[in-house]
Amino acid sequence: MANEKTPEVQTQEGPVQGIVENDVFVFKGIPYAKPPVDDLRWRPPAPVTPWTQVHAADKYGPSSYQNAEECKNAGGGDPGTLSEDCLYLNVWTPKFAAGAPPSGLPVMVWIHGGAYVLGAGGLPPYVGSPLVKKGAIVVTLNYRLGALGFFSHPALDAENAGKPINNFGLLDQIAALQWVQRNISRFGGDPNNVTIFGQSAGGKSVLALFCTPMARGLFHKGVAQSVYGLSEMSQANARKRGVNLATLAGLKGENATAQELRDLEADSLWSLTPEDAKETPVSNAPVAIYGDQVLSESLADTFRKGTEAPLPLILGSTSNDSSVVLAFGVEPVKVIENLRKNLIFVGPLYPDIKNDDAELGRQVCRDLLFTVVPRLIAQQHSQRAPSWRYYFDYTAVERRPEKPTGVDHGSDIPYMFGTCEMCPPNAGHFNQEDRAFQEKVVGYWFEFARSGQPTAQTSTEWPAHTKDQDSTMLLAPTTEAKADFMKGRLDIFAALGNLGNIIS
Repeated sequence: MANEKTPEVQTQEGPVQGIVENDVFVFKGIPYAKPPVDDLRWRPPAPVTPWTQVHAADKYGPSSYQNAEECKNAGGGDPGTLSEDCLYLNVWTPKFAAGAPPSGLPVMVWIHGGAYVLGAGGLPPYVGSPLVKKGAIVVTLNYRLGALGFFSHPALDAENAGKPINNFGLLDQIAALQWVQRNISRFGGDPNNVTIFGQSAGGKSVLALFCTPMARGLFHKGVAQSVYGLSEMSQANARKRGVNLATLAGLKGENATAQELRDLEADSLWSLTPEDAKETPVSNAPVAIYGDQVLSESLADTFRKGTEAPLPLILGSTSNDSSVVLAFGVEPVKVIENLRKNLIFVGPLYPDIKNDDAELGRQVCRDLLFTVVPRLIAQQHSQRAPSWRYYFDYTAVERRPEKPTGVDHGSDIPYMFGTCEMCPPNAGHFNQEDRAFQEKVVGYWFEFARSGQPTAQTSTEWPAHTKDQDSTMLLAPTTEAKADFMKGRLDIFAALGNLGNIIS
């Protein structure tokens, strides 16, 4: 049976018609820029060509080329059709009569994670209908990934006489936010009340959008979930990796021309793997690049200087975010060895762990690469704008025996969307206690989008983190605000500075 269709909505670029799913309207696969193919590869997103016939917004647009199996295995789901032509977004709205959309609803724009090499805006955990039923408009988007989205090479960098462009994926996100400003009121959203939120590389993207002047005025608050403390790639190092990739692709390394690079098959770039990735790396993942027009410096430097957008910000992490560190090339036991070589003995900070470097490494990597990041950024950002911290440590009751180490990287996302029962691994394993907790979390995220304060009248108060009040909201079976959460170990990790010789 075909899905019921929505009324047509006239965007500035042309009319679109979505479908009804989960008792809300969804408009899938709306193009927000021209396909970045052929001569538009490795260029800023170009304005989409307007259309006059109704665009059938009834299926997700293609996702950027990537390792689809790895995306599935990581728990995100199937990214669907893959293509270099990937600049599409999706909009969920309440139902409305033709020509009579609601007005003034808060807009929540989700930026997916995946180390800048995986993911898509249409994955099952990101379905927007539960947040819409709370009263939001939800937007998700695809952006260029891997070498197509984050790349430097001498021939391409020379095309911009002033300053090169390397972060094409971030420019895609900015183009999507510009689309929101032009069009979201036609779907019932308030363009003056836009919240960006994202997890992992999506959380990094949220912070990047706070840092780049190119995104000023396009959003009004943000949520950065499970941001990792790995610094952005310098342009010089990214350029070396671009030269390595060109060589691996059969071109003449640094002497490859821009045309030769653009003539490479797009679907081959993500799978180019050197024999020795440490000696001749080709990927910038899991970080963006600093030194270009988008990011003139690292995110840490911008927040340290205080030149980021002074807007409300929520930051947090999970109790087992370190589940992802091996994928980042970080070995927990080796981290412990490196700390000891540097005469940093962390054992006393974890008194419950005895003679178990694997478990000590897991917890240290969690705190060194994740838990300390919200603390550092909130300490700096709270001097300019309201800031809140959280620590997520809730697993569905039935699944707790299989998850003794806590909440894996990304497993919190369905709770923020309210989609736990709509996708694995929680579907069919969720009880009333779990539903009540999920409703509480959805309430915090929606209330922040609506009012700029995460605490609703009916929820446990979530105090802000300030220069004088070290405060973290523990999102766990007992939800409560904690003062000086993990203070001793986070003080030490915050003072370590450059982690290069510790995590390598």
